[in-house]
Amino acid sequence: MAYAAMKPTKPGLEESQEQIHKIRITLSSKNVKNLEKVCSDLVRGAKDKQLRVKGPVRMPTKVLHITTRKSPCGEGINSFHDSLLDIGDCWIKIGWS
Repeated sequence: MAYAAMKPTKPGLEESQEQIHKIRITLSSKNVKNLEKVCSDLVRGAKDKQLRVKGPVRMPTKVLHITTRKSPCGEGINSFHDSLLDIGDCWIKIGWS
């Protein structure tokens, strides 16, 4: 069953035809200081243009843990090397009400 679009009968009840663009930007970086600087620049730029901004919302730091074997030939003493990589993450919403 198809529904037909209904037009408002009273004047002044028309909705504005202006379309609102909603943008969500997710940023990730190994360097949290640089991530914070980029977030603040984006928020400042959006506020200068009178856009509604939500954020930045910081997400928990992800830790990438890689364990590799140090022996070049694969034989001998079992020795391992652990590598850790901290990844910061945040998101910003622009154009949200």
